[in-house]
Amino acid sequence: MKSQSPEETVEYYKHLSLFWTDLIHLMSSKPQALGSTGPMRAFAANSKKVATELIQINENLIGFNQFLTEYYKELAETWNEAQKKVNLKAPKVPQDVEQIEAFKRIWIDIFDNDFTELFDSKKFGENYGKLVSKELELTKHWNNITNVILQSVNLPSKEEIDEVYKELHSLKKRITKLEIELKKSSGKN
Repeated sequence: MKSQSPEETVEYYKHLSLFWTDLIHLMSSKPQALGSTGPMRAFAANSKKVATELIQINENLIGFNQFLTEYYKELAETWNEAQKKVNLKAPKVPQDVEQIEAFKRIWIDIFDNDFTELFDSKKFGENYGKLVSKELELTKHWNNITNVILQSVNLPSKEEIDEVYKELHSLKKRITKLEIELKKSSGKN
């Protein structure tokens, strides 16, 4: 058996997961194949959507972890280099308050310069952008799964709840405005 690259392994398990997801979905979509009723029936019918989202989450999680590892690697390398510079420049053991203050100024200046340089670098910016992008993709998939589950048990989705909150906020503002107008008009009478 030949060894596979990580990408080939991920693709294999993705294909295998989709195969079983399709098979389970096919069985659960037939009334005689699944005796569940109510919300569990709806969830079983929507299980393919959840499984597909979970597969995509795993793919995005791999990318997210790569970018997160690179992010912390760059931070750690910058910290180590800055600390080496501080160790070379600062006195060995501060003896008095002035030396301690001088040490703090050296430490702050070097770390400020090195981390500013890191944060301004193109490589760091690109990696951080990809990290945030993958995080947003993961959030999107979790929201999709949540919506499928909420829909399966006949509960409102996040978007529907947000609409209700907006309407409540609008109604509160209108009521407050009407109360103010009522007080003004009753004060005149």
